[in-house]
Amino acid sequence: MSLISVDAHLGAPKYRQIVTSVEEGLMNGLLKKGDKLPSINSIRDKFSLSRDTVLMAFSELKARGIVESVSGKGYYIKSDNIKIKQKIFVLFDELNAFKEDLYNSFLENLQEDIQVDIFFHHFSFEVFSKHIYDSVGNYNHYVIMPANLPHTNTVIEKLPNEKVFILDQTHEELKHYPSIHQNFQNDIYKSLKQALPRLGKYDKLVLLFPDSKQPLGMLNGFQKFRKETQFNHEVIKTLEGRNLQKGEAYLILDDRDLIVLIKKIKETNLEIGKDIGVISYNDTLLKEIVEGGITTISTDFKLMGKRLAEMIAKNERLQIENPNALIVRNSL
Repeated sequence: MSLISVDAHLGAPKYRQIVTSVEEGLMNGLLKKGDKLPSINSIRDKFSLSRDTVLMAFSELKARGIVESVSGKGYYIKSDNIKIKQKIFVLFDELNAFKEDLYNSFLENLQEDIQVDIFFHHFSFEVFSKHIYDSVGNYNHYVIMPANLPHTNTVIEKLPNEKVFILDQTHEELKHYPSIHQNFQNDIYKSLKQALPRLGKYDKLVLLFPDSKQPLGMLNGFQKFRKETQFNHEVIKTLEGRNLQKGEAYLILDDRDLIVLIKKIKETNLEIGKDIGVISYNDTLLKEIVEGGITTISTDFKLMGKRLAEMIAKNERLQIENPNALIVRNSL
């Protein structure tokens, strides 16, 4: 009994018949983990196929994690889980509360026969590059969060263009890829304009912008707001050694810095929302409760995850700005 079967008279595509043959071999016990598959050339010659047809079948099996290629030796069975129809590579910059919401929403809106492998680059170009280079050819789709890393296009271009989706931040050199992203400049600007009536009771707006991880668009949006409104302002890189003054309002982009700020406010016996204003970026459940509620500027991360799943399912080649909102609470 031949392991691979291809019938020219069947209506099914020939590459699909090769995939089905391997699936049936795993189901009936003819194949198991570690077994070597017939070579591409032997299948090509036996059934008078093009090499590309056989390679297409093997590439799909590889992307689903069923087979693996060993350089100079051929293709081997890696997994007997034929229920997985697609594998998705996801590369995040880091995991935090709101990105966990994004990821969970993404998973909830995918079909059950899809496997997702998630990796993190922690804002390191070297780690970013290694994860992508190691993943080439192993997945059906690639979801990439480039963050503010420069020159990511030189790495992402190693992947099949039609399989890439950009998430959260995008850049000019990545604009040809489908994406669901935030418009940081516009979101900061519009939210601060909306908050202006409440900001009016403060003497100065201070942006904490350490610039190591944050999108430059945030700073640009802040500068656009202060130029248009002539609002007294300051941009600082750290809270270390900062003497808080009554009448200041702070725009904080990182949750760790938010904790430091709240601690410093308590140490000075000033009152949040009265003596010192606080706006935090990215909403979480905790910020609804802490200090009677922290005002936030935030995108809808659950919607972002849901929309990403829909884009992949429908293979939509769109660039979508995720909606953003100012959520006013007691801290302002």
